[in-house]
Amino acid sequence: MQHHVIVSFGKDKEFDFKLTGGMPADEARKWFDHEFTVLECDVATPTGKILAVDRILSVAKYAGEAAFREGGGWAESFAKCTGSILGRELIRVDVEHYSIGY
Repeated sequence: MQHHVIVSFGKDKEFDFKLTGGMPADEARKWFDHEFTVLECDVATPTGKILAVDRILSVAKYAGEAAFREGGGWAESFAKCTGSILGRELIRVDVEHYSIGY
């Protein structure tokens, strides 16, 4: 499956990833679990559960725009894992507004 992942930190701060293929969703979840811990992400949820979208948004937020601007393997891994977990062709990760759109 092809994935088009856009990570946005606001106007004129968008990072575009077009990927072919993916990885098993459980591997992608492990990657996000690891990054969530390494980046010391903190998410306040009313239910106490941290959903996949919360992990994706938090990892992007805590990694910051610089991690995407630098490009390289980390940013591509983020996009690939996001596509694998959400399973959509077009995914927009809006860090500024803390939302994910399809």
